[in-house]
Amino acid sequence: MSTVDRDFMRKALELAAVAERHGDVPVGAVIAVGARMVAVGYNQKEANHDPTAHAEMIALRQAAARTGGWRLSGATLFVTKEPCLMCAAACVAARIERLVYACADAKGGGAGSLYNLVADSRLNHRVDVQEGLLEEEAAEMLRRFFRMRRNDEL
Repeated sequence: MSTVDRDFMRKALELAAVAERHGDVPVGAVIAVGARMVAVGYNQKEANHDPTAHAEMIALRQAAARTGGWRLSGATLFVTKEPCLMCAAACVAARIERLVYACADAKGGGAGSLYNLVADSRLNHRVDVQEGLLEEEAAEMLRRFFRMRRNDEL
């Protein structure tokens, strides 16, 4: 992966930390076209009381508004955790060209782990997926968040 890819994933990790500070699962997302960042997002489900306020969905909405169209052809989505089915489907619908995620989600991943919606040949678009960029940093942030949440529940 390129230095630019690493920089965008580092930005996504910074956004994930914002989500964590607000009590949301620490997931951050960046959408770029080439070397230009066009949108960002972080989980806001708890903050907004909105089940669709995932980092990816927020970034996709922002990118569409900023580019003036829902087709995000040529765009790359960088996200700290593998997208769920809803977010994977939104990537297909938005015609995202490439998805780069840090760590897999064995319990709910829609881009290769549990399901592979973004590669389903029955759909009208497929997304190129690259996984594992800054995986350990993202995974550790998630582990820490859930460890603290479990301790708070005791």
